[in-house]
Amino acid sequence: MMHDPESEKPEEPSATPWIDLKTTHDVEAWIDNHNRNLQRFMLKMNATGYGICFGLVHGGEIFMHTTQDGDILLDVTPEAGWIAPLITAATQVQPPRAQIWALPGDTLTQLVLGLSSLIASSKTVLGHDFRIIKWG
Repeated sequence: MMHDPESEKPEEPSATPWIDLKTTHDVEAWIDNHNRNLQRFMLKMNATGYGICFGLVHGGEIFMHTTQDGDILLDVTPEAGWIAPLITAATQVQPPRAQIWALPGDTLTQLVLGLSSLIASSKTVLGHDFRIIKWG
């Protein structure tokens, strides 16, 4: 019988409704909780491309991943392109020519706080391909 590594791939958690975060304290508590959840998943498996997916209220998704250096990669789906001006306003980073945004790690709190009222749901992702270089 052939060994199929895909059949052993764990299921990603399902999306949960988003609770609007109003203060930096709320955001920092959410970040801490999210980090603990990710570490729990990482102990169970050797995942790559792990992070979070934000489902947006007006359509589209943003996949967020932090690098080993603490920087942030955002994969903004084409349907979520409408959110680009808000990302720029929250982080002071101009939009890339492509789909992947590279942001300094010190903008995470401002980013989540700025987007919070436009997020409908979030879910942990364990296999998003951030390795494809799409930035411009």
